[in-house]
Amino acid sequence: MTKEYFTDLAKYNRWANEKIISWCLAIDDSQWNQEIVSSFSSISKTVLHIVGAEQIWAERLENVENPVWLPAVFEGDKGDTIAAWRRSSDLLIQFTEMMQPSQLLENQSFKRINGEEFTQPVYEILSHVLNHSTYHRGQLVTMLRQVGFTDVSATDLLPYYTKHKL
Repeated sequence: MTKEYFTDLAKYNRWANEKIISWCLAIDDSQWNQEIVSSFSSISKTVLHIVGAEQIWAERLENVENPVWLPAVFEGDKGDTIAAWRRSSDLLIQFTEMMQPSQLLENQSFKRINGEEFTQPVYEILSHVLNHSTYHRGQLVTMLRQVGFTDVSATDLLPYYTKHKL
């Protein structure tokens, strides 16, 4: 576990998010908002959840005093959601590139959405948020297929490494 490892995972996260974004841009608004049985009831709500999680964790890591849980206040459209997703992906890369390697083992204090105070090592937070996005991207692949979009491809880490490490 190194700074370089987490920077690489943050770059993978953006790469995989961009693949999903391209597919989301290819579907129409009815598909974007179609009710689907899953953790969240539509592609739009699932994407917003990912964006919100990436953003709030990036803000917590940067010690923002009152980070915002985006899904609770968001009123934008698909374009706004995707723009926010790109920003949140970039925030995680910026954090990992700028952090000192010693920060990985430091404890980070933060308030959870319910107001509960919590402390966790930075490496655990980064591991969580990057894994969290991967989990929900997998759901999005299934959801996209359910609304009729079948032009999906792998978003796994191995294809990223194959494309970016050769």
